Amino acid sequence: MLNNLSIKNFKGWKDTGNIELAPITVFFGSNSSGKSSIGQFLVMLKQTIQQPDRKTVLMLSGDKASVNLGTPADIFHNHDMNEKIQFEYDWSLDKKTDFGIGKSRRRYNNLKFQSDIQVNDPEVQYLEVDQFAYELFEDDMQRLTVGMKKLDEGNGSRNYELFTQIEELKRTKGRAWKLTEPMKYYGFPDAALAYYQDSDFLQDLNLHQENLFSKFYYLGPLRSKSSRIYSWAGTNPDSVGDDGIYTIQAILSAKHEDRKLAFPRTNYKPFEAVIGAALQRMELIEDYKINRIENRQDYEVKVKIKGSAEYVSLPDVGFGVSQVLPVIVQLFYAPRGSVIFIEQPEIHLHPRAQTLLADVIIDAINMREKSLDRKIQVIIETHSEYLLRRLQMRISDQTVKTEDVRAYFAHNQTNGSVLEELKVDTYGNILNWPEGFFGDMEKDMYDQAMNAVNRRIKERDAKYNE
Repeated sequence: MLNNLSIKNFKGWKDTGNIELAPITVFFGSNSSGKSSIGQFLVMLKQTIQQPDRKTVLMLSGDKASVNLGTPADIFHNHDMNEKIQFEYDWSLDKKTDFGIGKSRRRYNNLKFQSDIQVNDPEVQYLEVDQFAYELFEDDMQRLTVGMKKLDEGNGSRNYELFTQIEELKRTKGRAWKLTEPMKYYGFPDAALAYYQDSDFLQDLNLHQENLFSKFYYLGPLRSKSSRIYSWAGTNPDSVGDDGIYTIQAILSAKHEDRKLAFPRTNYKPFEAVIGAALQRMELIEDYKINRIENRQDYEVKVKIKGSAEYVSLPDVGFGVSQVLPVIVQLFYAPRGSVIFIEQPEIHLHPRAQTLLADVIIDAINMREKSLDRKIQVIIETHSEYLLRRLQMRISDQTVKTEDVRAYFAHNQTNGSVLEELKVDTYGNILNWPEGFFGDMEKDMYDQAMNAVNRRIKERDAKYNE
């Protein structure tokens, strides 16, 4: 799970400050306040790791990019390419990992990563790593810092040196050459393992980074329309896709693999039943079924809505059902230890369904699979007051712990976007409610009542004076 994140000089953000992340983290804010950029930054890191070119520091765009961020000039705050994009995040491992330097053997289960990215040549906007570092912790005890930094040789070279703190890595005899650039934004090159003794663990650090983002999933706000026919040839999609296009295939895959989920101390249910129960809980449908078309690898989805005795095709029900179905499936389909970023999960849902969606998200983080806690983390960018209000209520009735929810509000100031954490007490109260957060509903209700009183007085007086 990601524990903390901070970003400097990225798009609208001069400095996000430290963002403490929880199993459920929610970002609110006005349009163009920068709230989407935080999640998109993480998506950018994932697509960088996935692309094959080891020398591409950050993948900003491309046919296979989940988010298209344009050119390097577009991602620097105020387009100032004389600055550095700096970021830091830390995460936890499932189990402790050993590493050795000389006769010293140590273990770690928490990692912190920090990187500085700069433009080498503003003319061609070539991105390069100025430096990066990993800090290894065994619980709260720091065991090692190791990283790479660019050598300032003044000749346009791209040579680097490896640095450590606490323990020193010794050079392999006969390998006095300088290191070339890192792999992407985070990786020790193969030469580092050859140039230094006891350095095999450097490859482990590369793999930890890749494993973290291999379980990072993104679902955007514009989801594919539902179809009357879906094809599935027995494949196992990694996710529902950035736009939810593989939603039905994911359900079929989970059914084929006989995946089952359960709340603690309850019986396990088939995956497709869990999805159906979530849709029922949101009061969107009464039942659904996926039927294979005879002698074909095609399937049709039939839905029965409340108050109807007949099943109809998915495109024939409200648009909100087809738009939220990818959200629900992704929440339960993601493997154990996943981080899921969803933009506007509430889109096209009526207020009651937005409220109940919060309960489904809580269900997703609480469920177990194969007798283990799923340990998934959900990061949401939303405009929904109803979703937040239900999270507050669930904190107050102790369905979810206060520390399992973090909420942030983004707003614009002269020097860029500012992020404010909403302080929520154990009773679900927000102690620092920002002015104009969702508009002022209470004031509107008061003004409406006073306007009605004043109009009645005027109407009474006019009638009395006739």
